[in-house]
Order: sequence, then C-alpha cells, then structure tokens
Amino acid sequence: MSSTETPASAAAPQAAVVIERIYRADVEALWALWTTKAGFESWWGPEGFRVEVHALEPRQGGTLAYDMIADAPEAIAAMEGMGQPLSQGTRGTYAEFRPHRRLALTHLIDFVPGSAPYEHTIEVDFSPAGDQARMIVTIHPHLDPRWTQMSLEGFRSQLTKLDSRFGWTG
Repeated sequence: MSSTETPASAAAPQAAVVIERIYRADVEALWALWTTKAGFESWWGPEGFRVEVHALEPRQGGTLAYDMIADAPEAIAAMEGMGQPLSQGTRGTYAEFRPHRRLALTHLIDFVPGSAPYEHTIEVDFSPAGDQARMIVTIHPHLDPRWTQMSLEGFRSQLTKLDSRFGWTG
C-alpha cells in the first residue's frame, strides 16, 4: 500500500486535506466499508472508539446515522477530560453517490460547544490501481481550526484500521 497526504490548496487559511491510499483490495471491498452497516462499523472511528450504525441508506440523499462511542480507557479519559460525552449521535447524508467511483458524506456538526450547527463534508474517490484499489479522501475544514485538527487526527487514526486489514505496515 502507498499513502500520500497533501493540503488541497496551500493558499487557503484552512485548506481541505487530501489523503490517498492504495490498498491490496478491490474497489468493491473499499466501497462496502463506506456503504454497508457491517463495513462502516468495522473501521469508522479513531482508535479507542467504535460506532453503532442506526441508519445507513446507500444512495444519493440517503441517511447515515450512528453513535460514536468511546470504549477504550484512554479514549474515555480523553473525552471526560474535554468535558465531552462518551457517546455522540451523528447524522449525515450521502450528498453524492456514484457506485464504486465516488461518494460524499455531509455530516451535521451540532455538538461543537459555542458553535451553531453546520455541515462538514468528506469526499471519497475510488479507482482501480492495477490489482489494487486507490482511495482518495478529501476532508474539508471545520469552522474552528481546532476541530479541523481533531477531525484529521481522528481520521488518520481510523485509517490505521484499514492499513492493518489490508496489510500495509508503513
């Protein structure tokens, strides 16, 4: 597997971040991780967290609803230290849905203290790479740079689950 990570635009104060992975898998296997209950629950959430999916409608405009749950002692301690709940309900939609090629998830961010609810988008492109599959994830910034950084750290952490599953060690 190979990996790259770059800001989408170096000129923007808070640029989107693009993360590319090439896995020893096929596009269909990667697609299923984003579009099935079992797939999503198997990897979504940073180390120390798990998710329970309540609704997943894999189609344009379809709903995605899940709880992000701290379940490891260090994650529980971190959440308590930040004054955050151990379980957070999350809602979103599949804003774009082109099977086995591209999707965009737009989450409603309604849990940031002192901030009105807003939308946050993650775009994912899938393509074959020889006998492997390329996954390019674009993570758009949050309104607050602190939450952008926490989101990126969490996403990088949850990618380690896929890195391990598909044999990447680097």
